[in-house]
Amino acid sequence: MFKKVLPGVVAACVALMSLLGSAAGAAVPEETTRAQSTFRFDIPGGALDGVLAAFEALTGLTITAPPHTTIQGLTSPGVTGTMTPEQALARGLAGTGLTFRLTAINEYSLEVRPVLENVEVRGSLPYRAATTVTATRTLTPLHDVPQAVTVITRSMIADQRMQNMADVMRYVPGAGMAQGEGNRDTPILRGTSTTADFFVDGVRDDVQYFRDLYNVDSVEALKGPNAMMFGRGGAGGIINRTTRQADWSTAREITLQGGSFDNRRATFDLGQPMAARWSARLTGMYENSGSYRQGVDLERYGINPTLAVMLGNTTTARIGYERFHDDRTADRGIPSLGRRPAPGDPERFFGDPDLSSTFATVDAFTAGLDHAFRGGVLLRNRTRVAAYDKFYQNVYASGAVGADGTTVPIAAYNNGTARQNFFNQTDLNLTAATGRVTHTLLVGAEAGHQATDNLRHTGYFTGISPTATSYSVRLDASTITTPIVFRQSATDSDNHGVANVTAVYAQDQVEWSPRVQAIVGLRYDRFAVDFRNNRTAQTVASLDHLVSPRAGIVYKPAAELALYTSYSLAYVPRAGEQLSSLSLTNEALEPERFINYEVGAKWDARPDLSVTAAIYKLDRTNVAVPDPVDAARSLLVAGQRTEGFELGVTGNVTPKWTTVGGYAYQDGRITQTLSSTARAGATLAQVPAHTFSLWNKYNVSRRWGVGAGVIHNGDMFTSTDNTVVLPAFTRVDAALFMTLTRQLRAQVNVENLLDQRYYPFSNGNNNITPGSPRALRLSLTTNF
Repeated sequence: MFKKVLPGVVAACVALMSLLGSAAGAAVPEETTRAQSTFRFDIPGGALDGVLAAFEALTGLTITAPPHTTIQGLTSPGVTGTMTPEQALARGLAGTGLTFRLTAINEYSLEVRPVLENVEVRGSLPYRAATTVTATRTLTPLHDVPQAVTVITRSMIADQRMQNMADVMRYVPGAGMAQGEGNRDTPILRGTSTTADFFVDGVRDDVQYFRDLYNVDSVEALKGPNAMMFGRGGAGGIINRTTRQADWSTAREITLQGGSFDNRRATFDLGQPMAARWSARLTGMYENSGSYRQGVDLERYGINPTLAVMLGNTTTARIGYERFHDDRTADRGIPSLGRRPAPGDPERFFGDPDLSSTFATVDAFTAGLDHAFRGGVLLRNRTRVAAYDKFYQNVYASGAVGADGTTVPIAAYNNGTARQNFFNQTDLNLTAATGRVTHTLLVGAEAGHQATDNLRHTGYFTGISPTATSYSVRLDASTITTPIVFRQSATDSDNHGVANVTAVYAQDQVEWSPRVQAIVGLRYDRFAVDFRNNRTAQTVASLDHLVSPRAGIVYKPAAELALYTSYSLAYVPRAGEQLSSLSLTNEALEPERFINYEVGAKWDARPDLSVTAAIYKLDRTNVAVPDPVDAARSLLVAGQRTEGFELGVTGNVTPKWTTVGGYAYQDGRITQTLSSTARAGATLAQVPAHTFSLWNKYNVSRRWGVGAGVIHNGDMFTSTDNTVVLPAFTRVDAALFMTLTRQLRAQVNVENLLDQRYYPFSNGNNNITPGSPRALRLSLTTNF
């Protein structure tokens, strides 16, 4: 596959890089994401070199100036106050004509600030993130990370009025989204679906629910196995939400939104330094909206206060609390007819919307402590304690439309989950040198405890008989109201599980020379699960010792171009990603293994425009299948392989034109028969061969801007039996941006501008979600 794809990949990269390189005009200053540490600065004004030396001594960061950049004779106003290093550096360089960007691990380079016409609509921010802390747990340029990483910034989220993870995944090359039974986020990363590989500020957030973006600063998709950083799971990748926190900056923003299908939403972000050493921030959201689907609505709210305090000049403590509640209709979509989605209006509901509901409540407390020692040694500790209460109930189409084309079966069930999570992470970062070789070292430890209770009930259609679990209805009368009693069947789950994890890890980012870097890391997890079936009083337990390596090499033939290759390994223990599948037949089996090989390139076509490309192979092995000779036993086989190519572009093509886009080719296959519906050679579910997305924003003037986007998905199978196909589609979106006054902005977004009928995702063959018809949203944002 690699030999077939590589020539086309090279040609596509060369063509796109040439196009973007020719379109790029004068460079603009790079906006980087904020370093997470905070310091108390008291550097008086004076000679710039003296101010920068004091900055380096306090933060442990390095400031370099290229040979053509002279700082001698320049003066700085100094820096006083509590802030992040990047905020302090920006103040220290005020009036000097210089700017900066992160060019190496913990190293900023000074550059001459270019003079540009100010043409951006007020309030717009960059789409391109230049740094990451999540991928390596050190402040590292994305350019130097030997892994495919896509960052959807707060500006991109705002410009498209993204509200959920499905909106975000459309602009992540190689990623998709499944329906998730109408009650949870289920991304598909490199052919592997997941409901557990979610993180908040680098800490696990693994209960099944629909996440909101109201308090999000960015969403990071790290693709390929990530166990060295994050432990179990992360087989196809992980998704991390970085949140807005108190950081001694001022935030005063309120947005009101309304639109088609009774869309009503309000968000706010209020942040304020309370004193020299105290800062507070409060983000919140309320939404009460309808849907293009009959009988479907949602109500949700979230509030997230955070507080930061300086405990000395180099120690910062942060605490936060989030209360989030989501209550909506559980929508399982429509069934199939033959090999395609059943025809009919996209609004038609199959089942009983009044009895199909789902809610999730999250209460999460977070605490963090950062301390910088002399010599650039940084200690970081993070704690997250979270309680999740989750319930969903479905009355839904449980099968395809009958052979007569007129009837469809309806079934029902519900499921409740209560989970308490405790996670604590401690990282120590330091820099050392051995001769000319520089080492950025990370050593850390993690401890976690998770207690989970699950309870499921089957729905019985008592109007037919006390034991009837299915009800056949006419296709033209698919929305029903009939008596249903929910009670446990002989096989419904009633479980209690406790998982404990203890982990240690170490990583070395080695700079052999300005052109050659490497990253090597190793993590050990002790992962223990105790599982009780309350219905049968049966108990089972498992203990896994997981060793997860990671290695990568980065070669820079030029400062703006990085070529890399990497290897990583991750495990999914037998308890499953949601810790609910442990049984007597699988407790002793080795965990599933996911091995990823990747080769890629990252090119900064200009300081604020990045082009990335990656070729990868991801193998899933140790898949448990029934022994054909003895059904009571299981065998481990090689399960699946995904090979693919990803191409992404993010940033400013010109000072007025900003873009985010990507293309992905994926070939996901079952490599060895797993069951009668997952046979060797079958294509993986909901993995289209070709996907493409491109969003463009053009600022016509200081007050007006326009946006346009296109999303394309190729044909894809709804399940591994490869019997039902979701047809290919292309969707066009548009936006208009207006600055009304210095404090007020208006925005109009149109989704599915051409009103195409399409089916973006499903949950198996007979729960297919129709896409929304044309929808308009109007929002007003005030800053005060």
